[in-house]
Amino acid sequence: MTNAGFIGAGTVGTALAVRLRGKGYGVVAAASRTRASAERLAGMVDGCRVCDSPQAVADAADLVFITTPDGVIPQVAAQVKWRPGQGVVHCSGADSLDILAPAAQCGALRGGFHPLQTFATVAYAIENIPGSTFALEADGPLLATLKEMAAALGGHWIELRPGDKVVYHAAAVIACNYMITLVKLATDLWKTFGVSTPEATQALLPLLRGSLNNLDNVGLPNSLTGPIARGDAGTVRKHLAALRERAPELLPAYEELGRQTVPIALAKGKIDKEKASELNAILGQPCG
Repeated sequence: MTNAGFIGAGTVGTALAVRLRGKGYGVVAAASRTRASAERLAGMVDGCRVCDSPQAVADAADLVFITTPDGVIPQVAAQVKWRPGQGVVHCSGADSLDILAPAAQCGALRGGFHPLQTFATVAYAIENIPGSTFALEADGPLLATLKEMAAALGGHWIELRPGDKVVYHAAAVIACNYMITLVKLATDLWKTFGVSTPEATQALLPLLRGSLNNLDNVGLPNSLTGPIARGDAGTVRKHLAALRERAPELLPAYEELGRQTVPIALAKGKIDKEKASELNAILGQPCG
């Protein structure tokens, strides 16, 4: 399966096509909802032609990536006449192989190939793919092909069991998307003392990078710092009092995040069970 095609020429599809072609894989065909998107992808990949339909891509390629929005994948899978032995791969983070059932009924091999990465633009997506982890699911020999592709792209891979995909994706959302939400909450607090969102973001970025560096270098739980990590109940009380006065809408989030942080501090070994109980009580969780 060396000749690949792409149905869907958005950020993920374009980035994968560019990177795979750069690693020697043939990318021979692309189609998209708008011809302009397919032409953009083809213009970045030597030897790729623009097709007018998903069927034309399937007819041209041994391995077809369906990189449409998730909700469209089942529709594409049902409309195309697949060949026995052909590889059909989606890149959804939350969906299992079930959405490719029509392809399996035609004798095709189904696969899931999800890059665990954040892609804001095509350019950033191309830049960010190397080093990423790929979540894989596949029928039979297609799994080995997808493992080889992940390695060729400079990445790592994990193999998911049926039923794992949604929880895997929820974890990714917590780690990635909700980090942005937390930064937004933090910058909103900075507004209360007159600092704009762009200024606050720039001020917080070195702190965020430092936290990521600590996570990379010493892992969990040792990368945890701050008042809960050191058992500083007095500072936590001050935070709660200030939030009640200045931003009471943030109290529930602060308290819940604090409660989730106490076990990490315990695991780090810098606080004991007595201090953990005190912190939990301050954060609204009774002892026991």
